[in-house]
Amino acid sequence: MADDTSIFIGASRKPDDSYQRAENLLLQYGNRHGLVTGATGTGKTVTLQVLAEGFSNAGVPVFCADIKGDLSGIAMMGTAQDFLVKRAEQVKLDPYDFQEFPVIFWDLFGEQGHPIRATVSEMGPLLLSRLMNLSEAQEGVMNIAFRIADEEGLLLLDLKDLQALLANIAERAEEIGARYGNVTKPSVGAIQRTLLVLEQQGATNFFGEPALRIADIMRTTRDGRGAISVLAADKLMMNPRLYATFLLWLMSELFEELPEVGDPDKPKLVFFFDEAHLLFDDAPKVLIDRVEQVVRLIRSKGVGVYFVTQNPLDIPETVLAQLGNRVQHALRAYTPREQKAVKTAAETFRPNPDFDCATVITQLGTGEALVSTLEAKGVPSMVQRTLVRPPSSRLGPITPDERRKLITESPVTGQYDQTVDRESAFEMLQKKAKDALDAEAQQQESGRSRWTIPGFGNDDPAHQPTGGRRAPAPRASNRQTVAEAAIKSVVRSVGSSVGRAIVRGILGSLARGR
Repeated sequence: MADDTSIFIGASRKPDDSYQRAENLLLQYGNRHGLVTGATGTGKTVTLQVLAEGFSNAGVPVFCADIKGDLSGIAMMGTAQDFLVKRAEQVKLDPYDFQEFPVIFWDLFGEQGHPIRATVSEMGPLLLSRLMNLSEAQEGVMNIAFRIADEEGLLLLDLKDLQALLANIAERAEEIGARYGNVTKPSVGAIQRTLLVLEQQGATNFFGEPALRIADIMRTTRDGRGAISVLAADKLMMNPRLYATFLLWLMSELFEELPEVGDPDKPKLVFFFDEAHLLFDDAPKVLIDRVEQVVRLIRSKGVGVYFVTQNPLDIPETVLAQLGNRVQHALRAYTPREQKAVKTAAETFRPNPDFDCATVITQLGTGEALVSTLEAKGVPSMVQRTLVRPPSSRLGPITPDERRKLITESPVTGQYDQTVDRESAFEMLQKKAKDALDAEAQQQESGRSRWTIPGFGNDDPAHQPTGGRRAPAPRASNRQTVAEAAIKSVVRSVGSSVGRAIVRGILGSLARGR
């Protein structure tokens, strides 16, 4: 049975299907990441719920996505049902106590939870290009746009800021091209059209302020339990690329903001990435390489990342190699790809002489899994055929009234509910354009009224020299006006100071306070 140093997952079975022993996940290796896989309907969501409950009771905050709405029941106390009580007896869970857990509901659209926002600057050009599925040339333009914003002190908070900046660099294409490379108007136009599509898909709700503070998903309660942040993702899954990009951004922010802690007695946060295949589908190699790098290094920040997906082939081998704690539910083997997935899953486990992994994977029942976790010194345990314990919280979704009540009583109520629109690139570029027009008008006005010297242009025709000779035409000047020089001087000074202060992270994101 679990104690203060481990989470009770379930009980392994002998070849004759009798009880063998308790299977636990050691908290000291909870930050060594994990994988939960299995076909639809095999019990992955319940396993996720059991793990989240265990981490919460151990004082570890949890962040997870609720794809179908089923996970929301973790906020309410469970009730005794025959099949749950029977499973508790089979795994020798005694006493089988029911409890509710401290849950904070989040929703990118602000409908089923507190709104979650990030600024465009924090997202960075790499993740934004991934979200927008930009071509290589368009991604180059996006990188130039962010470089100019960083240098000129233009805050990119929401989509209209980025749209205004792109319009600005299209107007300055010749000047910018000489410094950073070719910026074509067709590329800018294509990006602008993609931004309009993002707006229609609801991304306007995500980009802006107040941006999510990492501390708010790392809360603990007064009784020492870790808060469970549940992201409502049923509507979000209609735009799977936004879902995957958001979770990748969040993982990147955790990596950039949290200090190094080595291997703590228990994780600082556990992050469940459901439908993990969406992160890697059609992803460019550079992104996969950086995700692998983040997964490899983030454990030293005390963060455990657990990928939840149907098929182990959904995860690149370089990432799969970093996942130490594994729960494999049943897989089907009807097609060649499914047969390959079964073989891959079987080969990733430390073999058990009592059974053949590849055969058992196709025979597992609902709520049954092959389990291997890290033991002493971080060595993978021998794989065991395991009955997963029943959860202590409610199975299934909560009601809309229950959700509203929990949102109202949440510790972050009122902090994110209202959008803040402070001065940023959109307003700054508008002001700059107005100032330029005002300066031009002032120059023209002063030109009409200023004193002139005969023979140096702008002479009164009534005072033209006699003798049939005309005064020489005024020479074109490349010199800036005083107003233009002042504006450019300010922009350069602001841009250089901001540029020196800006440092982008491994995934190109810009963390607050850096």
